[in-house]
Amino acid sequence: MRVNNVKKALAEKRPVVNGWLAIPSSYSAEIMGHQGYDAVTVDLQHGMIDFASALTMLQALSATPAVPLVRVADNTPAQIMRVLDAGAYGVICPMISTPEQARQFVSACRYSPEGIRSFGPARGLLYGGADYPQHANREILTLAMIETREGLANIDAILDTDGLDGVFIGPNDLSLTLTGAASAESTHPEMLAAIEWVVSRCREKNKIAGIFCTSGAAAAQRIAEGFNVVTPANDVMQLGRASREAIALARGNAIPTPGASGY
Repeated sequence: MRVNNVKKALAEKRPVVNGWLAIPSSYSAEIMGHQGYDAVTVDLQHGMIDFASALTMLQALSATPAVPLVRVADNTPAQIMRVLDAGAYGVICPMISTPEQARQFVSACRYSPEGIRSFGPARGLLYGGADYPQHANREILTLAMIETREGLANIDAILDTDGLDGVFIGPNDLSLTLTGAASAESTHPEMLAAIEWVVSRCREKNKIAGIFCTSGAAAAQRIAEGFNVVTPANDVMQLGRASREAIALARGNAIPTPGASGY
């Protein structure tokens, strides 16, 4: 089976830079996959992407060096199994707040006896290789999103879930929950404490700590704080930012700064 280079990099203590796709386009997926990202995530939760578009995007990513990941819309086993069958090499699952939810998520990603994933890998075989069924449980990446107070309170039990590789902070939702305002780069004391708490628990348990960021500079800061999977904005944010900068430069104006949420 094809080695999951994200897991390989993390095992070698190298931080992973992850691209993020919200625009339903195989062409943009192909472009992003060739830019040097370790992985690229197709976002089925907040991206404007349906399964048919996601399939073509995963096919495009398969021809690039980037590992194809998917953020599913929710913790529905059938949806998780479907994106894995379509060739995703890892799943980011939103709104995991309890160990029971974490176990349900991981179980959907693992074949028996480790889980309940139904057999029918389809594109998994094409991308992963003929021995995919024998090694998929080892290679498929599982990241649970921490976005609630309950998730923070249960972080140890969530991280102790067998087969869970780590967690991924959704900073806008977590900030909204803790402070009443969605801000990916919030400096609110409670938000800063929550981020430090998650990183420390991941370090203690040797699990992945991931987070969505608003820029490359913000991602570098998160790596310095101890995160080992970072996403330096998504395609929508990058397109908007590049456009605003180009227009400002053409008109001789100061380059505008993004809002607190990154958009």
